[in-house]
Amino acid sequence: MPDSTPHGSTPAGAHHDGARHDDAARRGPGARRRLVVTDVDSTFILQEVVELLAEHAGTREQVAEVTERAMRGELDFAASLRARVATLAGLPVSVFDAVRDAVVLTPGAAELVAGCRDRGWAFGLVSGGFAEIVEPLAASLGITRVRANRLEVADGVLTGRTLGPVVDRRVKATTLRAWADAEGVRIEDTVAVGDGANDLEMIAAAGVGIAFRAKPVVRAQAPWALDGRLDEVLDVVERAEAARV
Repeated sequence: MPDSTPHGSTPAGAHHDGARHDDAARRGPGARRRLVVTDVDSTFILQEVVELLAEHAGTREQVAEVTERAMRGELDFAASLRARVATLAGLPVSVFDAVRDAVVLTPGAAELVAGCRDRGWAFGLVSGGFAEIVEPLAASLGITRVRANRLEVADGVLTGRTLGPVVDRRVKATTLRAWADAEGVRIEDTVAVGDGANDLEMIAAAGVGIAFRAKPVVRAQAPWALDGRLDEVLDVVERAEAARV
């Protein structure tokens, strides 16, 4: 069962079934409106999209090793992303269709989106991955707030470069704050969820920061941790809310 307690605290009954959400916790008079923002790769979906792309370039093993080190915080994310994307040079844009078909949602991801919608909460995806994959996925679930890197294409093939600023840990935290402001949600009423070192700043900035199936460096620093279904985030928010009363 998942650890959904604050680090350093192990109250009785801490582990419970996150799939059951009390109707009383749904948004009602006086309830806080929230913004929930999650990472995408290895959080909202089960895979790392750059590795799915690299499979088609024959560089998956090389890319996976760099991804793992970057997510543990051993490498600068932007530099590591540039190195991984460089191995994709020459892939045809048709690869995006194949990768979209290969993406698998994390159990509880769609239910988390629906649960937020039921409560009147805002929801967004912010990714160090790629808009070409994340945007269609978001659209299929009715998610309108999305930020991700974009791959450069020339003459129908990937150039091995990205366009614009890399979505690193600073950009993720900035995006969380900007979306909260746009939604009229106080920063203390935001929720951030992620698994890798690139998520640490937004987890720290949020009112409720959650490490999800996370690398040790993230689990050690996040106030809350989960290892089960993604919709258990809703239970953590309830627990955090109760702890504030």
